[in-house]
Amino acid sequence: MELRVLQYFLAVTREQSISRAAQSLHLSQPTLSRQLKDLEDELGKQLFVRGNRRVTLTEEGMILRRRAEEVVELIGKTKREITIVDDVVEGDIYIGAGETDAVRYLAKAARKLQQDYPNIRYHISSGDTRDVLESLDKGLIDFGLVFGRVDAAKYEYLRFPTPDSYGILMRKDSPLAEKEAISPEDLWDKPLMFNRNTRDGDILTTWLRKSRSEIRVSATYNLIFNASLMVDEGMGYAFALDKLINVTGDSNLCFRPLNPPLFADMSLLWKKYQVFPKAAQKFLERFQEMTGGNQP
Repeated sequence: MELRVLQYFLAVTREQSISRAAQSLHLSQPTLSRQLKDLEDELGKQLFVRGNRRVTLTEEGMILRRRAEEVVELIGKTKREITIVDDVVEGDIYIGAGETDAVRYLAKAARKLQQDYPNIRYHISSGDTRDVLESLDKGLIDFGLVFGRVDAAKYEYLRFPTPDSYGILMRKDSPLAEKEAISPEDLWDKPLMFNRNTRDGDILTTWLRKSRSEIRVSATYNLIFNASLMVDEGMGYAFALDKLINVTGDSNLCFRPLNPPLFADMSLLWKKYQVFPKAAQKFLERFQEMTGGNQP
């Protein structure tokens, strides 16, 4: 399976048309059709459903699209790193981050580094811990910002200097909005929203002193902004980290801390034995300086 053919395949998925993809690739339509047919024969699977006006992907085609995008992105990233002149510090740094105000630490480190090396470019992708670790393991990002415990057998990591605090995001007209802090008992009969990674025995269910089967889970989410819209529409109360959703001014929402307080430890991690290009190495050094090098 050649990279060139994968790029042809992705062009067709973008255009949803073999003829338009052929034009964008400066190929004849018969040539492109033959390349796609050879790819299907190689895999032994039909990748497209060819209609009169457009082509759509089969289930196998959708799987290949996800993997092909990752392969093309990774090869492009590798080429850029290799072709940088040895004595020049520039290039791209890829960071995956969960939703947290601690992203400011990354921004501050990047800003300080930018003063000395203005040709470094930063690419931030948002997602929960599952998304970040998957991208890190595939080599699509250099660093990941994650919550909770880190698998020290797989990753090197630095602790952030201060943890984030959990609380409850709710409407201002909710009964619990009158309280200064929210206790576990306050939530036992309420419709709750969790991050999709929440499991029995983790810090949230341990704090609640209830298993997921014993509480009313109205929704799960992986991005708190989406959860905030569901809260605003009255679907329930969402566990969230502080300072992520604007609850000031005309907002219908408010945030209340937990009692007893609950904190989330955060780490910047990277793959063990990772060999960084110069730009990523400089970023890591600057982050260590700024945070005091809080490595376990």
